[in-house]
Amino acid sequence: MPPSRKRTRSYDPAKTRAAVSAQFEHVRTAALTLTAGQLALPTRLGTWTVRELLAHIALGMRSVTRAVTAPEPTRRDLALADWPAATGGFADRVDEGTRAFTETSVRDGEDLARLYADTAAEFAETLAGTADERLVATRLGGMTLADFLVTRALELTVHTDDLNAATGLAVPHDRQALATCTRFLADALALKAPGGSVEVRVPPYAVVQCVEGPRHTRGTPPNVVETDPLTWTRLATGRTTWTTARESARLRASGDRADLSPWLPLMT
Repeated sequence: MPPSRKRTRSYDPAKTRAAVSAQFEHVRTAALTLTAGQLALPTRLGTWTVRELLAHIALGMRSVTRAVTAPEPTRRDLALADWPAATGGFADRVDEGTRAFTETSVRDGEDLARLYADTAAEFAETLAGTADERLVATRLGGMTLADFLVTRALELTVHTDDLNAATGLAVPHDRQALATCTRFLADALALKAPGGSVEVRVPPYAVVQCVEGPRHTRGTPPNVVETDPLTWTRLATGRTTWTTARESARLRASGDRADLSPWLPLMT
């Protein structure tokens, strides 16, 4: 797949690395407190339990280690902007791999604690001295390490919210990880629904214009959508619906074009 030609924002690689590490540590700290009963709780991710969700989170981090230690691809054929739209085709494979890994390697809390400790150590060791520009092979194509880490920040943010929803915990969101996730998904919307007739505001992290139609240039835009970062993340990834977000007053939309439901979710 050819990389997108659309100009996208850049992310500070050092901040992204720190955010990924910090968010994984938040999840790790919470995971060590869970009982066998909590690990067996259902999640909003199909038939996955909390145990499978936590295994998947660890696998997402380990994918960085595998990518960096594998041979470097000869070319970059996946732009960061194209990643959200490309993930859907691999959902079944991800599900199967997660289930198989959980069954064999995450049977109880001790396995989970060992997995998370090893994953954190390997991640830190692997990234030390590795250039952000290094190309890595992912299941979706070759991309830079810096871009791949942005996708890890997104997944960690989304799955931390899944974990909180399943367990009732309040695992914190690293501010930089949440900001990266919010901006990444806002840009994905602007790419999927290009235009300038609707202004989407997700304070304090992102503002984008999207949807074909008359472009706003000054004053108060006629079509405005505003929500908070976690509600936006849930909308963009199919964790909640447009109707539910509006009825719960978590989303405000004004103007006859300010209905983004035809373009949501952006990824699942």
